[in-house]
Amino acid sequence: GFDGSGVKFLCDEGVERHVVELLRKKGHEVLYVAELSPSIGDHEVLNLATRAGSILLTSDKDFGELVFRRGQAHEGVVLLRLHGLKPSEKAEAVLSVVERHGSELGNAFAVVEPERIRIRRSGSR
Repeated sequence: GFDGSGVKFLCDEGVERHVVELLRKKGHEVLYVAELSPSIGDHEVLNLATRAGSILLTSDKDFGELVFRRGQAHEGVVLLRLHGLKPSEKAEAVLSVVERHGSELGNAFAVVEPERIRIRRSGSR
């Protein structure tokens, strides 16, 4: 089936380096805000992801506001709500979402919790 290859990701600064490194190790193309331009605002982060054709991985729920209330364009947003997991466990959780649901993440807003994932389509463009 679909293995998530060909999907590019942009990890927000708040996403642990473990997540970035595991995705890269598995062959995914991952941009990391912490390496590119730390401390840019959410609006710029989402613009950067969209310009790069990347799905945004973030643990900052403010992106839901940008996408749903303000209708900012995006390629897909994955909100990580993995509190209480060790960084290595978070990385494994994200990898499994990418490998299982990669094809559904484009232009959607997904919320990843330790035991489940919810994917909302965010309107047609």
